[in-house]
Amino acid sequence: MDGGTVEGVVPPILRPEHPTPRPLSALVDEFTLETVGDADGVEVTGITNASHDVRPGDIFAALPGLRRHGAEFAADAVARGAVAVVTDAAGAAVAGVDAPIIVLDEPRAALGEIASWVYRTREDPPKLYGITGTNGKTSTAFMLEGLLADLGFVTGLSTTAERHVGDEIVTSKLTTPEASELHALLARMREAGVRAAVLEVSAQAIERHRIDGVEFDVVSFTNLSHDHLDDYGSMEAYFAVKLELFTPDRAERGVVCVDSEWGRRVAEETRIPVTTVSSTDAEADWRVDVLDERVDGTRFALVGRERTIEVDIPFIGRHLAVDAAIAILMLVEDGFELDALAESVRRGVRSTLPGRMERVSGDRGPALFVDYGHSPDAFQATLEALRRVTPGRLVFVFGADGDRDATKRAEMGRIGVTYADELVVTDFNPRTEDAASIRAQILEGARAVDPARVHEVSPEEDAIRLAVTIAGPGDTILWAGPGDADYRDVAGVREPFVARDEAVLALHEAGWAE
Repeated sequence: MDGGTVEGVVPPILRPEHPTPRPLSALVDEFTLETVGDADGVEVTGITNASHDVRPGDIFAALPGLRRHGAEFAADAVARGAVAVVTDAAGAAVAGVDAPIIVLDEPRAALGEIASWVYRTREDPPKLYGITGTNGKTSTAFMLEGLLADLGFVTGLSTTAERHVGDEIVTSKLTTPEASELHALLARMREAGVRAAVLEVSAQAIERHRIDGVEFDVVSFTNLSHDHLDDYGSMEAYFAVKLELFTPDRAERGVVCVDSEWGRRVAEETRIPVTTVSSTDAEADWRVDVLDERVDGTRFALVGRERTIEVDIPFIGRHLAVDAAIAILMLVEDGFELDALAESVRRGVRSTLPGRMERVSGDRGPALFVDYGHSPDAFQATLEALRRVTPGRLVFVFGADGDRDATKRAEMGRIGVTYADELVVTDFNPRTEDAASIRAQILEGARAVDPARVHEVSPEEDAIRLAVTIAGPGDTILWAGPGDADYRDVAGVREPFVARDEAVLALHEAGWAE
């Protein structure tokens, strides 16, 4: 909710440490803004739409929310040091503050451009790479950042999992930050000497103007599958939003995986030059041929029309090989020599992907992986990858998050029991929904396939312990959903919870200590 916070664990918002003041009157003049109150003599150093994040010198963006209007928090924002308010006519009528109010028809739509002006993010920007798609955004982003770092760049990163500014790392709150936060992050990156930054771009970020004011050097499309239909209603509407990233006002060039119909449509309907990559389509500009799959990695050939390189990544799965190929090709599209990239790849794309197929077990007992995946397609790709390297049984633990797309829950259950030997259905961030009702929707799909291999266990701590008792040496356990998150959201309260730690503890209790 605009202006509010979720109780409990809230990651910090990164801003420039030494912002340069700018006159509010210059902003008003440059954008020809309607203002209530006198803007002369007012200097601004930041902008935020969260009243709890207001710092002296900020503009407070009071945006209309689903339940409450951000203008209800305007007085608190001014008390904290906000020097002006940006809102709509309805917000201006209720703000009740002794500070200049900029009135816009659609303040959210203008927030990116205003934030870009406040933080001067168009001045000497770093190289910017944007990645969109349902699955694979985070893994592609981390591998791309690793390549850039190996090439000598000070890097920045914004993903579902983490934000990076050089060596500084914080946990993320949204896949793509709100526009005010994103431009503050980019300004912080510039201040820290970052010369190349990688950003995940969600559909919500495109539709809700979070990336407005940002121009990417290269963008990429990984895939599109059943997710977020609670927001978009249909796959066609979901696709249309993603396609907007491939326009000249957003990016210069693109890389598109054409393994799916949606990817092929992006390649056909794009308004910017793109190169295509596929693990199945021989007509693509680049092809990913998997040469070897192991429990400790995957080796593949990236085959172009004139050049081929071999790549070895320390991650399991053909889908992660495609993600690595996309990362490499984004740099090729940005003008990097393939020979230099091949050498960087030989030194290692990246050794870890936080919460993505992350092994937390030792050499004894079952192999146990924690993963962030939370869609039917992500489940299928990960389970198929693990099946190919698992000599024994495959045990799958997952839950569906609350207040999110409920239409995919039965399908998640069906996929789970189809591709695993044993399925343990549990909880995962129920938020304001009833956890038992969420589990029931998953179980409906799973038990329709084979009820004998389906278990229902709550809470998550007990679910992973059951999985560990089911599995033995040669078996694999996959716990999907929480990834590397450090909290769980129950009844709107974020409480500390780390799935990796809980999984390791369960292994130790079962006698599988390293």
